[in-house]
This record gives sequence, C-alpha cells and structure tokens, in this order.
Amino acid sequence: MKVFISGVAGFLGSHLADVFLADGHEVVGCDNLVGGYLDNVPADVEFHQYDCTYHNSMVKITRGCDVVYHCAASAYEGLSVFSPFFVTKNIVQASVSMISAAIANGVRRFVFCSSMARYGTQDTVPFTEDMIPRPQDPYGIGKLSSEALLENLAGVHGMEYVIAVPHNIIGPRQKYDDPYRNVASIMANLMLQGRQPIIYGDGNQKRCFSFIQDDVKILKRLATEPAVNGEVINIGPDDEFVTIRELAETIGELLDFDVRPVYVRSRPQEVLLANCSADKARRLLNYETQVKLRDGLAAVIEHIRQRGPRPFKYHIDLEIINDKTPETWKDKLF
Repeated sequence: MKVFISGVAGFLGSHLADVFLADGHEVVGCDNLVGGYLDNVPADVEFHQYDCTYHNSMVKITRGCDVVYHCAASAYEGLSVFSPFFVTKNIVQASVSMISAAIANGVRRFVFCSSMARYGTQDTVPFTEDMIPRPQDPYGIGKLSSEALLENLAGVHGMEYVIAVPHNIIGPRQKYDDPYRNVASIMANLMLQGRQPIIYGDGNQKRCFSFIQDDVKILKRLATEPAVNGEVINIGPDDEFVTIRELAETIGELLDFDVRPVYVRSRPQEVLLANCSADKARRLLNYETQVKLRDGLAAVIEHIRQRGPRPFKYHIDLEIINDKTPETWKDKLF
C-alpha cells in the first residue's frame, strides 16, 4: 500500500510514518517545516518540502497513493483568536487542497485528523461523537468546516473517508520550543531551564493526555478498516482527567523541581472541561490505553533532555494585538 502523510515532519505525522514503514508500506509525505523538525522524518519516507496549500504540488505528489492522511495543521487553538488568518488558511485552505488532490488522483480513502476543538463547550463531558459540535474559536471552526467539506466532496466523488479526532497527544518529537501550543512540552522545557511553568487562569482547566504510540496504532487501522468509513472517531483516553495545575505538579515531581506556577490571565475562548469519550474507538477498533500519563510525561522529559532545552521561538506573527492578547505572547514571557 502506498500511503501519503501531510505534516510528516511533525509529531503525529512522523510517528504515523514509522508504523506504516515498519509494516513494509511505501510512505510519501510533505511538510512546510513550520511546526515540525526535519530530523523527525523517517529515512525511508519520500519527503517533499511543500506547503499543503500548493495545490498543483499536492496533485503531483499524491499520485498513485492509496490512502491520504492529512495530519498537517497549524494546530494553534488559543492563538487562532489572535492570528485567525494564518491559522484558518493552514486549516481550511490546506485541507481543501489535499482533499481535491486526493479525489483527482483516485485515492481510495482519506483520513482527516480533526481536533477536540470541534466540540467546544458542551453540557457534559466526556464528549461523544454524536454531540452537536460547538466550536468556539477559529481553529475549531476551521476544523469543523474542513470536515464538512470532506464529507461533501467525498460523497459526490465516491472517496472513502474517516474523521479522526486525536487530542492532547504527548511524546517524543513534539515541538517543545513553540510558545503557542503543547502545554506539557512547554512546561517541561521551562522546568529543565530552571524556570517556573506559566498557567493561564487558575489552572482548573481539565484535560486528558494521550501518548503518541497509543494513538498511531489506532490511526493506522483507519486506512483499511471497513467499519469506520464515513465515521467520526475520537482517538485517545478518557481516563486520568487532570487539571493543568495537576499536570504541572506531575512534571515537577518527575523532575524533582519545586513547582511554583506563574499565573496569568485566562485566554479568551478557552474551554474549561474538555474530555473525549473513547467508547466508539473501543467498540470499533478495540482501543485501549497502554501508556499512563506519568510514563508519557517521563518520555517527553527524556526527549527534551536528549535534544537539550531550548529558548522559545516566536515564529508566528500576532495579527491582532489588543488588551485581550495574552501577555505571554505579546511580551514574550516564555
């Protein structure tokens, strides 16, 4: 099988490439290297340094592929309120470019990696796939719009598709010098520099975190499993639902670091309780969590130790700067 992976230099895309290569499949991929590292790309991948919005290039490099995984995204949920053009361009326009290219080349199945941001704030947690999505930031709106475009175009042109909803993935290869996303990696990078973690609001926001290996094993099955065609499926655990403050404390315990968080204003539109049910993945794909949060965080820390803690790079411009813009970004506090 020939598999195409967008965002193959990124955290999720590179690990997904690994599992397909290990099974003897051919892997082609692209990345613009804004959110990933070139050395993440497995050696046996046919790699193209292209942006997904370059539609003619996507048509060319997806030719002959059986399955497309669209992992590439500017996955900046909080930042999308202040850089909406950049984020939605790299969500909606990039997704349409990939979908159109896949259809033009007769790709059998398209796997779209969406986001828990699609759900927004719901009356209850955990979020189930049958809930009406209520995204409350441009990132989530962009992901949901891309889902709708995929459903529409795949239906018209007869392409199989799956909408996967991986969420809060942690593990080695995650970009940890990015001040706009990846809270666990940000905190670990700060503490390894002897600096205190920064927490938005009171730290009572609650999340579940999924280890990369638990996710890619299930994502890989989406390429061929008949039962998931046309389905939305949450990928990740629904246990170990922890506050952001508890997350910081756990990282501190693993590092033997005296955690005294620096609290700053809440970010606009941030969801307080966000947790996805894994029941559908258990039923259709026999999903189970094998790596506990503490062990996953230990792997994150070890990865950053090996590469070396790094200063944060403010590599994306703020489009909207006003009194609501977080000072962490406006004043470069990380």
